[in-house]
Amino acid sequence: MKVKYYTSITQVEQLSPEERGRLKRVEEKYRFRANSYYLSLIDWSDPDDPIRKIIVPEEDELEEWGTLDASNEKSYTVAKGLQHKYPDTALFLVNDVCGGFCRFCFRKRLFINVGAEVIRDITPQLDYIRTHKEITNVLLTGGDPLLLSTEKLEKIVSSLREIDHVQIIRIGSKIPAFNPYRIIDDPDLLKMIRKYSTKEKKIYVMTQFNHPRELTREAIEAVNLLKDAGAVLCNQTPLLRGINDDPEVLGELLDRLSFVGVTPYYVFQNRPVSGNRKFAVPIEEGYEIFTKAISNISGVAKRVRYVMSHRTGKIEIAALTKNFIVFKYHRAHDEKNRRKVMVYKRNSQALWFDDYSELLEEYTV
Repeated sequence: MKVKYYTSITQVEQLSPEERGRLKRVEEKYRFRANSYYLSLIDWSDPDDPIRKIIVPEEDELEEWGTLDASNEKSYTVAKGLQHKYPDTALFLVNDVCGGFCRFCFRKRLFINVGAEVIRDITPQLDYIRTHKEITNVLLTGGDPLLLSTEKLEKIVSSLREIDHVQIIRIGSKIPAFNPYRIIDDPDLLKMIRKYSTKEKKIYVMTQFNHPRELTREAIEAVNLLKDAGAVLCNQTPLLRGINDDPEVLGELLDRLSFVGVTPYYVFQNRPVSGNRKFAVPIEEGYEIFTKAISNISGVAKRVRYVMSHRTGKIEIAALTKNFIVFKYHRAHDEKNRRKVMVYKRNSQALWFDDYSELLEEYTV
């Protein structure tokens, strides 16, 4: 199927001329990109439609809040486009384009400063990985790697497969939700995955389905094609106000993902990124939503964790009592934080780990 891409809000005919005029101001600060398939999922009669909120700008984005690099990815950048935060995992920024620009994107700086961080020549990055034998996982992200041509993507994947200690290659992509025809209509992509996702060294596709309505017939077909080609699929989504902050909606998303064989992996606390205030859910409210969402789903779907990608590591929101909240490091850059558990006095307004100030106890297991 031919999917048409739109790079200006003025091209979206479902919006009134007045709406397009107002939203042009938002687009001038945070770029817009969408496609005909994804826009067709929107109920345009509903101004609160969750798919619309994911992809169509709103003036609330202009509220001053947060930073462009809330997780301080810059501090872990060891070469242009290459981050090394955790010993066993390296992250490649291979593209600065997506199938659509999510309005809540935590890496929207890539779309503002095009080319500033994304790699074109991967030679220095490959040299770094070769000399760091502790790296067993490489995550290809951006932007969206599946917006690269299959030929370009295969050059990267094949180069990584030549490095013996790289066991897992992960491809972070929202394309199965944004434009499943990119997968359905490209047998060469599936052939490439089949070649390099071997019995002993798998390719993982880290999908991003944010709402159950994205799991269309076409999306499920794309998911199954990737699985049949040998990829392992896991899903991650931020918890987003007005999109999936309802326990029934989030629970349905996690359940349906497990039904089609996509492992629910992470639910993220929305990062305090510029333009994202409207999507933010307080951590303690988020934990209650998350807990209710997983209370009536199967153990297979319950494998998901509720975490923050903090500058110091992935911090899991582990428990909530009447007076206290418990965090633990799921992953940590600094060895002294690994296995650390922290108990703080509750703060119902906290949107990020840094909003907690009253540390009551910490313990390293």
